[in-house]
Amino acid sequence: MSKATLSTDFFIVQLHRGYLIEIPAAIAMPFYEGGHKRIQLVAQHNQNELKIHAALNKRQSQFFVMFGKKNQKELGIEKQDSFKIQLIEDSSKYGVEMPEELEAVLLSDYDAFQIFESLTMGKKRSIIYMILRFKTSQIKIDKALLLTENLKRGIRDLRELLKPF
Repeated sequence: MSKATLSTDFFIVQLHRGYLIEIPAAIAMPFYEGGHKRIQLVAQHNQNELKIHAALNKRQSQFFVMFGKKNQKELGIEKQDSFKIQLIEDSSKYGVEMPEELEAVLLSDYDAFQIFESLTMGKKRSIIYMILRFKTSQIKIDKALLLTENLKRGIRDLRELLKPF
């Protein structure tokens, strides 16, 4: 029998400090205590809906999720707007969806795949985000090929991974 995925009902929030969503402790605690610090967040405002992967952060006794300007623009909210969100346990392998282009390149190169898998989860997510930022599939493939070659050359500095050799 499979375990149920942890999720919340939608609840109303506002931005704090321009880019933070404060999550009430009663809502955040089941995720945090269950070891689910990576979450999926569904945000709704007017007719817009946005689904993102995020980190559930805790500072002292307060919980929050970062919600940057790009997400705010995509959802169509201003700093003073109230909007609805839902939290869902993130069951993805890396805490973000793997782009199919990077996955294909890694699966075709066993050495690069082994190196990628040996990295920390945060570094894996950073690499995935590096590839996701490109628009076209061909550019994603080209950058993934460059990245895997640089990993095999021993480069681990994120700033250097997409530089041609």
